[in-house]
Amino acid sequence: MNTSTISYKNHRFPPQIIAHAVWLYFRFPLSWRLVEEMLLERDIVVSYETIWRWGHKFGAAYVMQLRRKRPSRKDI
Repeated sequence: MNTSTISYKNHRFPPQIIAHAVWLYFRFPLSWRLVEEMLLERDIVVSYETIWRWGHKFGAAYVMQLRRKRPSRKDI
């Protein structure tokens, strides 16, 4: 996912972690707490409330980027 157009200024975690957490929530039928547990398995300690905030802050932008990305003819 292209995270360069989204501003992550003043966030404690790197953009890749934020993007991965939000992607997990929106891509799979997971709860915020399950995403928290999955990140914890990778030694990333972040609360589900923080992941929830990231989802509300960045989720719409991620969805817009995914909708713009259309498969090419060779991908079909």
